Amino acid sequence: MKHIIWVVVVLLALGQPMKAQHYQPTSENLENRRQFAKDRFGIFIHWGIYALYAQGEWYLQDARLDRYEYAKAANAFYPHAFNAAQWIETFKEAGARYVTFTTRHHVGFSMWDTQQSDYNIMFTPYGKDVVRQLADACHKQNFPLHIYYSHIDWTRDDYPIGRTGLHTGKDPKQANWAGYFDFMNRQLTELLTQYGAIRAVWFDGWWDQERAKPTFNWQLPEQYALIHRLQPGCLIGNNHHQTPYEGEDIQLFERDVPGENKAGLSGQAVSRLPLETCETMNGMWGYKVADTNYKSTEELIRLLVRTAGKGANLLLNIGPQPDGNLPATAVTRLKEMGTWLKSHGVTIYDTEAGGWGDGEKVVSTRQGKTIYVHVLDATLDSLHIDCTASVQRITDFANNAPMRFTQRNGKLTCKLPPQTEVDRIVVLHLK
Repeated sequence: MKHIIWVVVVLLALGQPMKAQHYQPTSENLENRRQFAKDRFGIFIHWGIYALYAQGEWYLQDARLDRYEYAKAANAFYPHAFNAAQWIETFKEAGARYVTFTTRHHVGFSMWDTQQSDYNIMFTPYGKDVVRQLADACHKQNFPLHIYYSHIDWTRDDYPIGRTGLHTGKDPKQANWAGYFDFMNRQLTELLTQYGAIRAVWFDGWWDQERAKPTFNWQLPEQYALIHRLQPGCLIGNNHHQTPYEGEDIQLFERDVPGENKAGLSGQAVSRLPLETCETMNGMWGYKVADTNYKSTEELIRLLVRTAGKGANLLLNIGPQPDGNLPATAVTRLKEMGTWLKSHGVTIYDTEAGGWGDGEKVVSTRQGKTIYVHVLDATLDSLHIDCTASVQRITDFANNAPMRFTQRNGKLTCKLPPQTEVDRIVVLHLK
């Protein structure tokens, strides 16, 4: 019965005229935006058959492997230790408020029971729908699910070759954008009609065709319209490193907090949409056995603070092992972040950018008339900030003790307590 219903839904969705109109988000969509902006902390999961190679998610491209040889990994993929409910419990204990999962990365392998290609999780020794298990666990634990979906494919001939996937054995003469676009939309329709509420779709790969002449037409308005028609409340974000296009509901930044471009991927202007920064816990996105360069817990907490200080969410990435376990070091980091957030989360969740501080040494978040000033530089013994707002009192977040301060000519100064934690938090109570 479900297959009959699905066919009807697909035909109705794909049979509608695809010409997009001016985008007007629904009330449900606007509410999801508001909740998303309150969450401040999510977990990113990069997981697929590339985990078996233990060389990261770009191994097919970087090692110039033949796509058919690479695909043989599917014959050995058996993540016997995967436990979706346990994953979600771990993320919740860490203080995260949602998860973004790679349903299909650039290698083209689908992690659900798709009817559009046999290159999927059901045709492995494991033979179970990973997205189904994850969606069920998320819905049961009231934990929002976001899905990552790659716009590019290094294995399918119908996807036009861009600046990546040049050496995987694809035949450029077989490129067929219309067919590939239809394939993607049918897969997205599956994900948005068979797995319950999906709070966001996270696209990646626009940059693969940025050198195309004339400009490559991704047909984003039509695809965005399809998504919003299937799930009006679903948020759309695109990791294209550009100013948001019409139809997008959140703005994404890669490896940089909004307004910075240290990694060279986030030079776009910051919009008024809800913001999200994604970053890896170590070096790679997908599992790489030699990548033990994990950021310390202190570094991760400071990154979370700096991101919140920009009014953005932190999407922190983990690459699970091929057996389905989360790396032990990653779990330890998550537990320690969760401990910190239990006592300090009020300064992060449901806040907006505070507007005080330089964003590096001093960062601030705000809830109404309460300003949380995070002092991240341990060498500072006093706080000096520009502040024209009328401050009623200042307290030490650690013990709620009052702090002496002076405020003259738009300058606020107070002596700081010794640093005993990751950061010192000074609370400004405005009149």
